[in-house]
Amino acid sequence: MGNRGTVTEASGFNPEEDAQKIYNAMKGAGNKSHYFKMPIQELLDCLKSELTGNFEMVVVGLMMPAPVYDAYELKNAIKGAGTEEACLIDILASRSKAEIKEIIATYKKEHGKSLEDDVCGDTSGMFQRVLVSLLTAGRDESTKVDEAQAVQDAKDIYEAGEAHWGTDEVKFLTVLCVRNRNHLLRVFQEYQKISGRDIEDSIKREMSGCLEDAFLAIVKCMKNKPAFFAERLYKSMKGLGTTDNVLIRIMVARAEIDMLDIKAEFLKMYGKTLHSFIKGDTSGDYRKILLELCGGEK
Repeated sequence: MGNRGTVTEASGFNPEEDAQKIYNAMKGAGNKSHYFKMPIQELLDCLKSELTGNFEMVVVGLMMPAPVYDAYELKNAIKGAGTEEACLIDILASRSKAEIKEIIATYKKEHGKSLEDDVCGDTSGMFQRVLVSLLTAGRDESTKVDEAQAVQDAKDIYEAGEAHWGTDEVKFLTVLCVRNRNHLLRVFQEYQKISGRDIEDSIKREMSGCLEDAFLAIVKCMKNKPAFFAERLYKSMKGLGTTDNVLIRIMVARAEIDMLDIKAEFLKMYGKTLHSFIKGDTSGDYRKILLELCGGEK
């Protein structure tokens, strides 16, 4: 999926041998040939019946292709009492245009519903508008920077926030959810010149709650996506207790894409390895599988 992952293609991959290994690990639940031929959902059901807790969540996640896993996580974040807004933000703010389109199609196929309808049914206000904007996958993905427009965008955001009584969030949305990455990096430089502040500081001053989190996630992903995930992992483990759903989601989703870069950013930002944090914060088979996904101590 990417070339900076810790999980890579197995040389000499033999699905029959792997089916035998799964069968040996789950003896008494059917025969090997049955495993080899069974649909993925049946295999997932078998794994769920054999495993429990966080270890089960990791294994089940690893059995799913990326868009299926993202759709599954989004569905879990929306259904039931309360919404896990952090999951909606983590996924929708960090995926490319093509990835978002694939997630939408997969969500419809897997769950028989429109992702946008489900998101709208569970969120409200400007936060909902930001998520819907991200779901429309309307971001320009060229590398072109329009200098005059970048200066104007920076002025518009400044006038909508720091220079204005109250905050006009629509201006932030228009710029942050639509412009391409190179253009936004230029906007952020101009914004610093005009306001004397980093755009992240202004968002923290001007906004709160889920809307603040969403805009900050967009900005951080544009600046440095691996650093965004490194910070999310750090916050999931620091202090008392571990936010396992965040830890699992990022480790599973990024293991084949950019985990090497996330590890490097983690070390740079926090002076400790991601491996050491996971080792100190988890235990048992759950720890073992996360350390495998982390891929070595350095």
